[in-house]
Amino acid sequence: MRPVKVMRHQLKTRDKIRLALCSTVSHWARLRGTSDALGEGMKPLLAWVLKSMSKVAAGAVLAALAFSCPATAFEVVLKAPENFEKRLTGASLVFAAKEEGITDSQDIVATAQAEYRRLLGVLYSDGYFGPEISVLIDGREAATLPPFAIIRQVDTVELRVDPGPQFLFGKTDLAPLAPETALPEEFASGHSARTGVITHAASGGVSGWRNIGHAKARVSDQSIIANHDNATLDVDVDLDPGPKLRFGNLRVSGETTVSEDRLVDIISLPSGETFSPQELDRIGKRLRRTGVFRSVSISESDDVGADKTLDIDVRLEDEKPRRLSFGAELESRDGLTLSTTWIRRNLFGGAERLKIDGEISGIGAQTGGTDFTVNVELLRPATFQADTDLIVGMKLDSIDDPLYQIDKFVLSASLNRIVSDQLTLSGGVILDASNSLDDYGNRQFRSVGLPARAIWDRRDDELDPSKGYFISGTFMPYASSRDGAPGLYLFGDSRTYKSVGIDRVVLAGRLQAGSIVGPSIAETQPDMLFLSGGGGTVRGQPYQSNFVTVNGRQSGGLSFVGLSGEVRVKTTNTISAVAFYDAGFVGESSSFSGGGNWQSGAGIGLRYHTSIGPIRVDLGWPVRGNTSGGTQLYIGIGQAF
Repeated sequence: MRPVKVMRHQLKTRDKIRLALCSTVSHWARLRGTSDALGEGMKPLLAWVLKSMSKVAAGAVLAALAFSCPATAFEVVLKAPENFEKRLTGASLVFAAKEEGITDSQDIVATAQAEYRRLLGVLYSDGYFGPEISVLIDGREAATLPPFAIIRQVDTVELRVDPGPQFLFGKTDLAPLAPETALPEEFASGHSARTGVITHAASGGVSGWRNIGHAKARVSDQSIIANHDNATLDVDVDLDPGPKLRFGNLRVSGETTVSEDRLVDIISLPSGETFSPQELDRIGKRLRRTGVFRSVSISESDDVGADKTLDIDVRLEDEKPRRLSFGAELESRDGLTLSTTWIRRNLFGGAERLKIDGEISGIGAQTGGTDFTVNVELLRPATFQADTDLIVGMKLDSIDDPLYQIDKFVLSASLNRIVSDQLTLSGGVILDASNSLDDYGNRQFRSVGLPARAIWDRRDDELDPSKGYFISGTFMPYASSRDGAPGLYLFGDSRTYKSVGIDRVVLAGRLQAGSIVGPSIAETQPDMLFLSGGGGTVRGQPYQSNFVTVNGRQSGGLSFVGLSGEVRVKTTNTISAVAFYDAGFVGESSSFSGGGNWQSGAGIGLRYHTSIGPIRVDLGWPVRGNTSGGTQLYIGIGQAF
């Protein structure tokens, strides 16, 4: 066994002063006590010295009392096989006490005496059931210290761990099992006898019964025998499935202003149907998705009804009814964007949510003017069906971009269906009226569209994904009058993420594609046409700098392709370095086969990871296409995609 490096506690300046004062007081006290043992001839001289020191000593005493003299820092030594050092150190209570700066001797002794159980738990979890553990306080075994022993100072705590042989599973029996219950492969004879595997297997056995309606399934008995002669562990676990149950009554409690009828609609407990833990999960997600509740607690009744029904208790606590938030995003060429959001929860007592967004963008932009947007959205959960939300919106836009100016008013209504945790479907109607000015002159558009959208999200983390994928598609036929013509709007966005190595490197890729089928460019609203350049498409290129020119008129295109790739390397637990390359194509026709322009950009960035997502800083440079913009700076919250 090899001892790990001794960690010495570094005293702060305040602690050093306290120790110095305590040392002064101690020496002064000893000096006074020594005077009585000196010869008569030395006493007058010593008395004069002590009298001269009295003022300084008194100050030192007061300071020492004020600071409360600490014990000196103690050292911790771990002697264990090298492959155990990291886990034992991380789990150790003594190492934690040292890191926290604890110096009180009684606290150290108490911590050391609790250390046996902590280290034993680590070894058991890895399948070592015959370890030898010794915790020495200045050479004395902590477990043998008298309960009322007075220890004034602790200099060293030494942890000695001999794990012994790793045990393997011998006999493994867990019964009875529900049909189609899959136990961990590691829960079998010959595999490492880790306690976590036993727990996982027992939990899986209970879950198997609960999944088919046996809500009160439990472990009724267990026998775990360690055979130290051959280092094996025999496990015998008995399950009690209990009766098959049905959902009973819903009982709601807590402080909420949402009406009882609307709670029943949102929760939608299938009373009379076979119990299902997945249904309880869905109920919890529905309630949290409304954004109205601060706390949602769902529990099963302890008692089973005479007709084999199980009542469900739901306790709710309302969130604050109002919230105001602000946001900002900066791009070097396109200026500052400021936004604010006001939310009113439970507007009419039915868990409705009113959201009003305001945004000003292009402040200080090098091209174009300042854009204004106001968006009002009302969401009503559980409309027609528990997992379907009704969303009604109104939007006002005033956009001043280099290629066009447009003022627009939009009304919309849609139904948003949560099919599963991964799949969301939506459809509705949208009406808009706009006046625009561009190279095609002053034009007016009046349109009615029927948008449909699907989202398939298999990312592991929506804010900071490291694996999985995301696919969304929009399909919208529309009719247009005045200067417009009817058409079909199509757009798709797919993203994929993969961790490599030791999960500190993430490869991310994105493909975007869009097309407008039917009308010509002149018959299409300018803000519907496709452009590329900027943070959402091609970093390193100026915002919306890629367009098409038809008969001398500049505008967006009828088709678009965007490609993006990133390598994200986590250098610390909170910092990641990023390298990226983006490319975008804007075409003159909807079929991608006509004329068009490509542009690309590349750059580097940093991510500071927080609980609300990474704070993003990117520097991009043009590679192909319009290179007049120079270096582009992007600052925002969340990954670029």
